[in-house]
Amino acid sequence: MNIAIIGAGNVAWHLTKALYTRHRIVQVFSRSLDNAQALAEAVQCPAATDNIGSIVSDADAYIIMVKDDAIAEVAAQLAHINDSAIWMHTSGSCGCNALSNTATSYGVLYPLQTFSRNATIDTSEIPLFVEANTVDALSRISEIARCISSHIYPADSDTRRQLHIAAVFACNFANGLWRIADDILAQSDLPFSILMPLLKASIAKLDHMRPSEAQTGPAARGDMRIIDSHLSALTGEQHEIYKLLSDSILNHNKQKHE
Repeated sequence: MNIAIIGAGNVAWHLTKALYTRHRIVQVFSRSLDNAQALAEAVQCPAATDNIGSIVSDADAYIIMVKDDAIAEVAAQLAHINDSAIWMHTSGSCGCNALSNTATSYGVLYPLQTFSRNATIDTSEIPLFVEANTVDALSRISEIARCISSHIYPADSDTRRQLHIAAVFACNFANGLWRIADDILAQSDLPFSILMPLLKASIAKLDHMRPSEAQTGPAARGDMRIIDSHLSALTGEQHEIYKLLSDSILNHNKQKHE
């Protein structure tokens, strides 16, 4: 297929490079021309642009990979420039119908993964969740998805939103807690790397245990003396977050044993 890429951020950077192995990338658009040119060069694409009015009208597929809040705006500007093509976006929480006024055949290709441009990712292991407005559109999107990964699952907009919420808790919020841990360690001139064996062991347990079974720590033991000691050493946001999460674990264990 000839594929036009709309967006040149972290998601676009990784998925476009994966698609490039099987398809021809005919254009990359980004509001930043430098970003568009960098991605285009990486996939030997001849055309990069920062002018949304110059998006090609003869591609076989268009993939919108921009921030969730920008999808509707971008889609509106691209309405019906090519109704024979398949259109899709890559958002977890934006509904499939966000493209209903853009094209006749449309859908979603949502990768459940965290992307950073300079991080190496094996895209073949990424779970991809697909949805479309017709059976034919779903088949076309699935064909594109198979060029990225073999882990492809159908998921409607409500299911994807739940997936996205779960991913935010599991990944984004967890990373926010790692940042707090890093700040606490820095107060004693300790590197974050000292926690890596602990984090790796915690993740490894989840290969054969549910999170509720793998939970350890003062709150899991109901050790209020340690919890109170830790709280007395914390202030502000760190104090509030520690208490909130400890209460959540304590309440879960209480409900489990009622």
